[in-house]
Amino acid sequence: MKFMILVLFCFCLYSRTSAATIDTAFTHSIAMHKDIKAVVIKPDDYATGKRFPVIYLLHGFSGNYSDWIKKAPSIAYLADNYQLIIVCPDGNFSGWYFDSPVNSKWKYETYIAGELVNYIDKHYATLADNKHRAITGLSMGGHGALFLAFKHQDVFGAAGSMSGGVDIRQFPDSFGIEQVLGKYSQYPERWEQNSVVNMLYLLKPNALAITFDCGYDDMMYASNQELHQNLLQRKIPHDYTIRPGGHSWEYWSNSINYQVLFFSRYFKTGHS
Repeated sequence: MKFMILVLFCFCLYSRTSAATIDTAFTHSIAMHKDIKAVVIKPDDYATGKRFPVIYLLHGFSGNYSDWIKKAPSIAYLADNYQLIIVCPDGNFSGWYFDSPVNSKWKYETYIAGELVNYIDKHYATLADNKHRAITGLSMGGHGALFLAFKHQDVFGAAGSMSGGVDIRQFPDSFGIEQVLGKYSQYPERWEQNSVVNMLYLLKPNALAITFDCGYDDMMYASNQELHQNLLQRKIPHDYTIRPGGHSWEYWSNSINYQVLFFSRYFKTGHS
């Protein structure tokens, strides 16, 4: 009897693990004249002919498109549990998801908010409107997700950030930002204009569903607190959570569960 229970458990575990389908999509960026990979996770019901909402999930500094599925493979369960597609784009190891005024080969805003979204909607069974499209990410990707959503609210209806570097002015000599925007000492206006904490003028109450979080021991904690306070002052509804933890995959692997829950509720109701 115990053996049969074990067999059933293993069968269920195997079935659960292999339910979602994980693709590597090869996309082409006309803006950057190159091919770029993205991980696409399809839920277990994908073959039924239904259409699904999409979450774009961005990697952090020095990462790439495969980071999330390699380091937090449980995101495949989230695609199944909430019946949605997850897309993990490549934003270059230090691209910061900007269209760079310094390097014409780095146009990751154009690529993700335009070219990639169009590709995914053309090649996958998506619900192709902003009410069924969200974007989030960790660290550099957290800043990138809010940056892209704030500027492209016609594309993304919901946005999140985990440990996001939401004020890039904190890092004038770090994380490769100067390669994208130029040195802070020479081009401070670029850094000011492209810091998420300075972009709240683009928002109207309830126009974009927003969730973000940060660990109490994270180096990004102070800037996330500032973003929260600025949103409160502008009366922009949002979810903000502080949890124990630092800038780590242990933290992000936990955080993504709450972010996907938030987005799932948004997809179903049109609000968080």
